Amino acid sequence: MTTDTQILPAPVELPEIVIEPTQGWLALEFDDLWRYRELLYFLTWRDIKVRYKQTALGAAWAILQPLLTMLLFSVVFGYFAGLPSEGIPYPVFTLTALLPWQLFAYALTQSSTSLVNDKNLITKIYFPRLVIPLSSVLSALLDFAITLLLLVAMMLIYHIPLTWRLFVGFALVTAMSVSLWLSALNVQYRDVRYTLPFLTQFWMYATPIAYSAMIVPERFRWLYSLNPMTGVVEGFRWALLGTDSPVGLPILLSILAVIVLLVGGVMYFKHMEDSFADVV
Repeated sequence: MTTDTQILPAPVELPEIVIEPTQGWLALEFDDLWRYRELLYFLTWRDIKVRYKQTALGAAWAILQPLLTMLLFSVVFGYFAGLPSEGIPYPVFTLTALLPWQLFAYALTQSSTSLVNDKNLITKIYFPRLVIPLSSVLSALLDFAITLLLLVAMMLIYHIPLTWRLFVGFALVTAMSVSLWLSALNVQYRDVRYTLPFLTQFWMYATPIAYSAMIVPERFRWLYSLNPMTGVVEGFRWALLGTDSPVGLPILLSILAVIVLLVGGVMYFKHMEDSFADVV
């Protein structure tokens, strides 16, 4: 009499994943961000599709918004007010400034409410929370690319030589540094979204978009340059148009302001990160 012996397969050892709170305010965990890069890609693509879903004009809004603003500024500030444009045709002078400003303003608006809008993700699964505001900032690059094509066409019409020393990275870092503050603050204080339209409008007129920073009195120019978008806009004009805009101390002051905002924003975001799921 024989007995069949059933050999059971060896148990599979599952990897053990331990999720622990971050230690310190500056623990960015870049390795975590890299592991979740596909999630960053999908959230960025989702934000792009949602923006233009069920719209009659679609991506044409990316051209209409800066184009109409350029026409308004050209008539009001260029024609009626006669503001100087450093020898550059005023429409091109203004559109060059609107290029980084549109990137900054859109990223600021979207990312400030991103954590609250994605509360279902935050309360259910683990992933680096920094992915959410970062995806909102990156989604603004599509509009930037479309507006850049419009600017190139304008420069060809006015026979302005093309150069490609772009300050895109500076604009993105500036947007991200402010977005970290506002997105974390909006989780705890929901009235942040109500102040955002005024903040964006005020910030636009405090930035040399419709005018040149050269009209600011020299003794106040260092203070004016603490606005990080001053360095971004003037840097774009210098890089694309070859203007005489200052690229020394004003740019350095703007870079310093961005570094302070970014480091402070990262520290505050990481400090508040553990409470997002409870508060949102």
